[in-house]
Amino acid sequence: MAGYTLLELLVVMGILAALTAMATPQVMGYFGKAKTQSAQLQIENINTALEMYYVENGSYPSASAGLRALVEATPEAPRWNGPYLKNAKTLLDPWGRPYQYAVSEQGEYNVYSLGPTGKGTKKPASAASANRAWADNG
Repeated sequence: MAGYTLLELLVVMGILAALTAMATPQVMGYFGKAKTQSAQLQIENINTALEMYYVENGSYPSASAGLRALVEATPEAPRWNGPYLKNAKTLLDPWGRPYQYAVSEQGEYNVYSLGPTGKGTKKPASAASANRAWADNG
């Protein structure tokens, strides 16, 4: 009779389980890095949209208007010529949370993600410009 014994099948299944257990953390690490890189690119796109908004309106959106001012006209921006972003989905980070936006009285702003935990344990680290920030939380 040709075929495999139960013991041979169990050994093969055990080897497959061991390989899967070793490979899964590595693959999950790649997914985490991909989400972080995606968030960084999205923040750069938001920063570009904020700069276009500034050129047309003379100021950045207020904290109360927030980033929604990039996709919807607000009363504080009579020269609004948007939308500056295609849709509101771009205002959500890869973890499904809204990007954080803060603007100072001096006209400097920060756009950042709270990262995978949603707690934002690290403060946003300023990039080359004081107007750009990314909270690398994972």
